[in-house]
Amino acid sequence: MSNARLPAAESLTIEFKSDRKRLPDTELVEALVCLANTEGGELWLGVEDDGQATGLHADHAVLSGLAGLVAARTSPSLQVDVHAVEVGGVRVACIRVPKVQAEVATTAGVSLRRRIKHDGTPECVPMLPHERISRASSFGLVDVSAQPVAGCTLADFDPLERERLRQAVQQYGGDRVLLELDDEALEGALGLTVRQADGSRVPTLTGLLLIGRESVLQQRVATHEFAFQVLAQQAVRFNEFRRFPLLKALDWLETNFRPYNPEEELQVGLFRVPVPLVDMAAFREAVANALIHRDYHHLGAVHVRLEDDALVISNPGGLVDGVTVANLLVTEPRPRNRALADAMKRIGVVERSGRGVDTIYRGMLKFGRPAPDYGRTDASSVVLVLPTAPADLAFRRMVVDVERRRNAELPIDSLIALAALRQFKRLSALSLAQYIQRDAASAKHTLEALTEAGLVQAHGNTRGRSYTLSATVYSVVSDKAAYTRQAGFSSIQHEQMVLSYVRQYGQIKRSEVMGLCHLTEGQAKELLRRLVASGQIELQGSGRASFYLEHQARPNPAD
Repeated sequence: MSNARLPAAESLTIEFKSDRKRLPDTELVEALVCLANTEGGELWLGVEDDGQATGLHADHAVLSGLAGLVAARTSPSLQVDVHAVEVGGVRVACIRVPKVQAEVATTAGVSLRRRIKHDGTPECVPMLPHERISRASSFGLVDVSAQPVAGCTLADFDPLERERLRQAVQQYGGDRVLLELDDEALEGALGLTVRQADGSRVPTLTGLLLIGRESVLQQRVATHEFAFQVLAQQAVRFNEFRRFPLLKALDWLETNFRPYNPEEELQVGLFRVPVPLVDMAAFREAVANALIHRDYHHLGAVHVRLEDDALVISNPGGLVDGVTVANLLVTEPRPRNRALADAMKRIGVVERSGRGVDTIYRGMLKFGRPAPDYGRTDASSVVLVLPTAPADLAFRRMVVDVERRRNAELPIDSLIALAALRQFKRLSALSLAQYIQRDAASAKHTLEALTEAGLVQAHGNTRGRSYTLSATVYSVVSDKAAYTRQAGFSSIQHEQMVLSYVRQYGQIKRSEVMGLCHLTEGQAKELLRRLVASGQIELQGSGRASFYLEHQARPNPAD
């Protein structure tokens, strides 16, 4: 039995169950099933709802058989870990529950899921049929977009939308092989139809979403809806909801957004570079992603909302399993609606490599704007915020110049690194790693490449190596003083600062050198080593108690 600290309160992944009157086995198993079908977590048996540990019932004094009981009463068998824990002198049980991919139920057929109520407390509710399919699709076990839609026929396709699809292939540079196909072959190639056992073809959800008639979409795909809203200083300037097929929806949203997306021009050499409020490639990719990856089992519209300081795009359905805000830039594509995503890639609407997030990031960072923000994303919706802060024209000019010299775009990791250095002034490879969502070695490679390109300056040669923007970049963005502050003083200036400190206060420690000169531990150690070697200071003591004094000249015995 171990000592442990109780969680502060119940949550989506934490459940407290009182055992003073012996919790019935049925209620215990149902609570564990509820956790497993959501995010997994911990059930604390012997704890009241208010978090007070009151202990286990005598019948649960021996916990060794509890895991077997749970496995025997669930289907498929749910494997849990049970540990006895002492909390404030009271013995309770912590039951750890894994998040399962395949839905689990009790042997009585009860299937539950966990959710947060309006007051912030959790509850268990029945898992309905559409929620089971939705959950399976989030794990990639089912692709609802590839399934036929009950009651629909080929007559539900709109010939005008089919022609719009062909034009979109040309407009977006999609797979031109599609243009050579007749209607039946085109619909088959894009997964717009599937063949039944009798050989007949019927529309899939992908087919209806791309070329279905609007009236049919309203009747057969009631969850499909999107809205464009413009909110300025708390006033609603535009607010309309539509149920168009997706290609028409993208055209409509882009057409209505353009009047609110002013654009200025930047002269770079002989060329004029447009600088819009929102990069249209990023806008198109973000909106298309919201329409493609939304959960079509849940009611709720895709919202494209322009606010005073940001463009906010949200869609029902959280991120799919395996994708988090912390790995969006590096994880392999895991579309919830694979057939729909594949069709949109072949048409050319979205990035064919599946790295559309890179397009969104590039559309922000290349103008010197803040990075896209997914911080408001939760289990029920994905929310993307694109700040509409003024562009940094000098920074944009520099990026254009660099990319023309390279004859290629800057890697997205390089743009993120430059943005992070502009915000935080000085970074180590380890610090940058979290922003590019890679390991420290990859971050160091990015920073060293930028150093070689003259955009970043490295400081120090040890593990404490840090980086700032180079003098060239600071001069481009008209902030020479910032470079002087962040790049640090020359080694001679550092030495004089240390010597002056020692003369004034009598001694100095390595940690004080780090704070005085804004150096890393390794850089401070090297500076002190040079001063000792030159005979200007001397080391006293050892380990953490060591400090440095001004070198005292000693009498020459020969005198």
